[in-house]
Amino acid sequence: MSVLDNFDSWKDFLANRLNQAQSQGMDQQTISNVAYEVGDYLSKSVNAKNNEEAVLRELWNAASEDEQHAIANSMVKLVQNQGNTN
Repeated sequence: MSVLDNFDSWKDFLANRLNQAQSQGMDQQTISNVAYEVGDYLSKSVNAKNNEEAVLRELWNAASEDEQHAIANSMVKLVQNQGNTN
């Protein structure tokens, strides 16, 4: 089963990678840039596996580049906040 099959698994995967990046000293701007690149790659190259991913893809494709950066940053915040509330 792929981490993309279930949105909660995807968020857990992102949270783990974010924690690894931060523990290795990656700054917030670099994390933001990587999140944007991942979002762009996923929207162009990976089929949505669930409804949440389909919505994110539609939002991403409708958004300007600045808005795409905001979506990527929001995903980073989502998984950061998820770690703070569990």
